[in-house]
Amino acid sequence: MVRDEPEGEPSEVLFGPEVEAQHRRLSVEAFEDVYLVGDVHGCRSELDSLLDELDPGDDDLVVFVGDLVSKGPDNRGVVERVRELPNAHSVRGNNEEKLLRGETGGLGLTDAGREWIRSCPVAISWPGTLVVHAGVDPHKPLADHDVDDLETVRSLAEGGDYARPYWWEQYAEPPRVFFGHTVLARPLLREYAVGLDTGCVYGGALTAYDWRRDEVHSVNAERTVKSRPKSEVVTPRADE
Repeated sequence: MVRDEPEGEPSEVLFGPEVEAQHRRLSVEAFEDVYLVGDVHGCRSELDSLLDELDPGDDDLVVFVGDLVSKGPDNRGVVERVRELPNAHSVRGNNEEKLLRGETGGLGLTDAGREWIRSCPVAISWPGTLVVHAGVDPHKPLADHDVDDLETVRSLAEGGDYARPYWWEQYAEPPRVFFGHTVLARPLLREYAVGLDTGCVYGGALTAYDWRRDEVHSVNAERTVKSRPKSEVVTPRADE
């Protein structure tokens, strides 16, 4: 059973109407462990290994940062495994959005799997924490963000998607944002931003963050499914 925000609890409106309608608030107090997981991209075997290590039970919460599907070998298996977890949520990533917009094929998903993806929000939050796929633009209020912002933002540089500064390098206020989308050479751990896409489908690793213990768990990819230029793998700075 998935536990959402307790009935009757006041909620702060973070976004404008378009995004707020797709913003899911959770109550995490009753969960023993809370895990956030990076981009899976259809890598079912690595997801199984990571979940075996975490061993989430009925009293644990698992939240995915999106891009469960696309590029990897078993998109259907990943969606089915996530749907089977007792308390699991995922935000929609840009690849889920492409699927729903008809810009990619069906990826082998069942109708039920596709509808489950359609039901996923674009933002998940609980006090002090925000989960989105790509990140936020520190130069404008959350209320001014649209779905595309939350699913694709990366570089703040003019004309360069992989050029510093990246959004998290200029984001310095709560809530702490957990995100994927940008492939990282290692997990990024900042006071107000945590990046979890460590490029499993590209031969890197699948990473989870233990929210209660401030610890990272990773399993190495079994193989490289897709190649990626080194220029599109971001290395966090030494102090991150």
